[in-house]
Amino acid sequence: MELELRGITKRFGSLVANDHIDLAVAPGEIRGLLGENGAGKTTLMNVLYGLVQPDEGEILVDGKQVTIHSPKDAINAKIGMVHQHFMLVPVFTVAENVALGVEQQRKLKIGSLPGIPTGLLDRGRARRQVIELSERYGLQVNPDVRIEDLPVGVQQRVEIIKALLRQASVLILDEPTAVLTPGETEDLFRVMRELREGGRSIVFISHKLKEVQTIADKITVIRRGKVVGERPPSTSDAELAALMVGRPVELKVSKEPAKPADVVLEVTDLTVAGAAGLAAAGQDSRNSVDGVSFQVRAGEILGIAGVQGNGQTELCEALMGLLPSGGQVRLDGKDISRATPHDRLRSGISYIPEDRREDGLVSDFSVADNLVLDLYDRKPFASGIAMDLPAIRANARTLTTEFDVRTSSIDATVGTLSGGNQQKVILAREVGRRVRLLLASQPTRGLDVGSIEFVHRRIIEERDQGVAVIIVSSELDEIYALADRIAVMYEGQITGFRPPSVPVTELGLLMAGVRNGAAADPAGSDGNPDDGPPGGGSAGRTEPT
Repeated sequence: MELELRGITKRFGSLVANDHIDLAVAPGEIRGLLGENGAGKTTLMNVLYGLVQPDEGEILVDGKQVTIHSPKDAINAKIGMVHQHFMLVPVFTVAENVALGVEQQRKLKIGSLPGIPTGLLDRGRARRQVIELSERYGLQVNPDVRIEDLPVGVQQRVEIIKALLRQASVLILDEPTAVLTPGETEDLFRVMRELREGGRSIVFISHKLKEVQTIADKITVIRRGKVVGERPPSTSDAELAALMVGRPVELKVSKEPAKPADVVLEVTDLTVAGAAGLAAAGQDSRNSVDGVSFQVRAGEILGIAGVQGNGQTELCEALMGLLPSGGQVRLDGKDISRATPHDRLRSGISYIPEDRREDGLVSDFSVADNLVLDLYDRKPFASGIAMDLPAIRANARTLTTEFDVRTSSIDATVGTLSGGNQQKVILAREVGRRVRLLLASQPTRGLDVGSIEFVHRRIIEERDQGVAVIIVSSELDEIYALADRIAVMYEGQITGFRPPSVPVTELGLLMAGVRNGAAADPAGSDGNPDDGPPGGGSAGRTEPT
């Protein structure tokens, strides 16, 4: 099926999200749609899927104009969409989710009479359809498992099966790798290639250069609502980044050697219990964090690497007082082990959480209010018991400009912003004030290359101004680019401390729990001033996305 968009324009008040966009997708083609946060990529696809109505333009399928007022119209036109945030019912099984909206009823045969619908769902048919599509495209999905029990990578496959069951010839994947591990991303790319070989077309929306170059047949670049170029996947990183952002982008992090000073954070034998109920269910109930000890000094960045799910999230939440823990946590020599999250923030800790939607923002609050969530009761944003609204608005105007937050207004609810711009709001709030310790978990998740460049530069500036920094990232490139020391976590323990010059193969073995015969230093002493922490020059190796 050939798909064409002509002159698509969509305005939200004074904001022009799509400005006369033309896009053609050939049968059996993977079209990469590349652009920075807020460029208009998702809006364009929402127009195509009937979630948003365009102000101008037309959509053609096989050369004929079609009208798409709703997702139902899009499905009838054989267009499917997998949203960045999955549209699944957690307590339903895979088969039940796939059947939603296209439910089939079981039929009862009476003698020689034709089958009569009984009013009961034909769950058996839904199961068979899931199994058939799963086997055909190598999706490996169990139709009887509940969605809430599946990892995000498998949930995404369920969304793809839903679209295939509805006979989608064009599949829209909106930021599909945003929540995937590298292994899950490779699995997704394998499935995409299978679909392409089967004649289906795919629109792959992303801001990650390497991924688009790897999987796309052609790349369309959008900047501020306009198409600014079409390029082959062989185009260089630098050219694509410049098209996206409108200026040359430094894809490697340049930094001076760290100059560590006094210990800011000292963690001793920190332990966090495993999830309740695992032992009762017959699963491994080991501690999520198991006797972890380390130090972080002023003016250095400790990068924590590891395959997601090995205790990094629980470590961050314990350091913020969000999870009960054993052991001791000291900040500037003061024991804060039993301090509340409120008190820890007041003590000088800044926190960028892993899950921005659940833990970093209040979706129904305005951008301005979200920028002072942990400061609203302190000067200059409050006087006594009254909030200083002019000061809060002035702060919002300053930070949204400085951090390039794309929003129609500082009064807009933060939930209406794109995922990348929501992340910028959190970063602006947490990095835009003076602190002693910056704790950042996945700080650039969902950000484009220009925003990543800015965030990395700000983190380095924080380090150079004497802030102690902990970075937790599933992106090894980011760890290599930023860290002055690297700690590797495996099954709740630190398996080793290494300099950023460590070979990837050695780091990979540590991430798998192999210590190469060298015992991990529990105090992390290999980063003290006498050891001369590594750094200097250009630590970044490749594009840090």
